[in-house]
Amino acid sequence: MNTSLIILAAGKGTRMNSELPKVLHPIAGDPMLVHAIAAGATLDPAHTVVVAGHGAEAVTKAAHAFDETAIVVVQHEQLGTAHAVNQAKDALADFDGTAIVLYGDTPFVSPETLERMVQAAQEVDVVVLGFEAADPGRYGRLILEGKSLERIIEFKDANEAERAITLCNSGVIACDSALLFDLISEVDNNNASGEYYLTDIIGLARARGLRATAVTCDEAETLGVNSRAQLAEAEAAFQARARAILLEDGVTLQAPETVYLARDTVIGRDTLIEPNVVFGPGVTVESGVHIRAFSHLEGCHVSRGSVVGPYARLRPGAELEENTRVGNFVEIKNAVVAEGAKVNHLSYIGDAFVGARANIGAGTITCNYDGVMKHHTHIGANAFIGSNTMLVAPVHIGNGAMTASGSVITSDVEPDALALSRAPQVEKPGMARKLMDILKAKKAKQQRGS
Repeated sequence: MNTSLIILAAGKGTRMNSELPKVLHPIAGDPMLVHAIAAGATLDPAHTVVVAGHGAEAVTKAAHAFDETAIVVVQHEQLGTAHAVNQAKDALADFDGTAIVLYGDTPFVSPETLERMVQAAQEVDVVVLGFEAADPGRYGRLILEGKSLERIIEFKDANEAERAITLCNSGVIACDSALLFDLISEVDNNNASGEYYLTDIIGLARARGLRATAVTCDEAETLGVNSRAQLAEAEAAFQARARAILLEDGVTLQAPETVYLARDTVIGRDTLIEPNVVFGPGVTVESGVHIRAFSHLEGCHVSRGSVVGPYARLRPGAELEENTRVGNFVEIKNAVVAEGAKVNHLSYIGDAFVGARANIGAGTITCNYDGVMKHHTHIGANAFIGSNTMLVAPVHIGNGAMTASGSVITSDVEPDALALSRAPQVEKPGMARKLMDILKAKKAKQQRGS
C-alpha cells in the first residue's frame, strides 16, 4: 500500500515558554518530531512531508538528521490545521496513494495503530483516529452513527449533548491524497476560532456521500505535549512503557524507576542493569551484559559477557567486544576495546584500539588531542599498560608490550618490549622537615600580620 506522511510541526508552543520550537523538545533523547517521523517510517512511506513554521531552520535540521529525504515546507501563517496540511499539496502533487496526517507534538501514536488506519483507508474514504477519553475536556468529539463517522465537532462549537460524548478526536487522519486536498479546498473558517479546521473534511466528505469511519487506540498514544508539565508526563510515560518492555523481554532492572532509556535503546535478554543507569541515543547492548550502577552510555555497542561500571561513561563510537571490563570512573570515546581486554579504573581511552586481553592500568590516559587534531593510539593484544601511563598519540604499543607505571610514552613500543619513561628519583635527606618548618613559619607570620 502506497502511503505518504504529512507531519504538522509549525507551532511555536507558547506554553512551553521556550525559544526552542515545541516539536524539538526531547523525549527519551530525541525531539518529539523524530518520534512522530519514526512511527510513520515503519510504513515505508513514499514521501515524508514536514510542515514547519516557527523555527523552520531548526525543524528542518532535526528532520533531516533522522531522515535526509524528508521534504520540509513552511507554513508562514498559522491559520489552522487544514491550512497547515494544504502546505504539503505541491510536494505530493504527483503522489497517488494514502496520505496520513500526524502531529509533531503527539509523539506516541504506534506503528500498529497507523497500520490499522491504512488498512481501514482501503475500505472507506476518510479514516480518523479516535480515543475514549477519561476526561474529554476540550477535545473535539467524534459523532458516529454505527460505524459511520458523520462529523467532528470542536469543543468550542459543541453543544452540551455533544460535549457529553467521550469518543474524542486525536487529529490523526488517513485519506487518499488527492481527495484530501480536494476536500481541504472547500474548508472555510466560519467557526468560533476563525481557523480552517482539518476536521471539517469529515462533514464535507459525508455531504458528497463518501464514507468515513474512526479507528480507536489507547488514550496514551494520543498524548499531546503543550507545556513543560506535559513534556515531563510524556517522558515518564515513555520510560514506564520502555522499562516494562525490557522486563518482559528478559532484561533485569534492579530498580526500574531509576533507569532511563532512549527512543532507540536496544538491550538483549539476560542483561543485568543496576540502579541509576542512563542510556542516551544510539546504544545497543547484547545479551548477558552487566551494567553497573551510575553508568552513562551513548552512541555505543556493548557485546555479550561484558561488565560496565559502576560510574563508567561510554561515549559515541565506543565499541566493547565480548567479555570486556570497563570499570569505575572510566571513560571510553571512539575506541574499540577488543575481546577480554580490561580498563578497570580511573582511565580515559579515546580515539584508540585496545587489543584482545590487554590490561590498562589505573590512571591511564590516551592523550589524543593536540589542540587542533585528534590522533589515534593502538594498544596491541596482551599488552600491559602500567598505572598512570600517558600515551601521547599517535603511538603504537606492540602485542605483549608493557609500559612502566608513571611513564609518558611518546614513541612506538615494539612487541614484547618494556617501555620506561620517568625522571630519576632524587632523595634529599631532612629536606621534608626543613620545608615544613619554613612553611609553618610563613603561615604564623601571616596570621600575626592579620
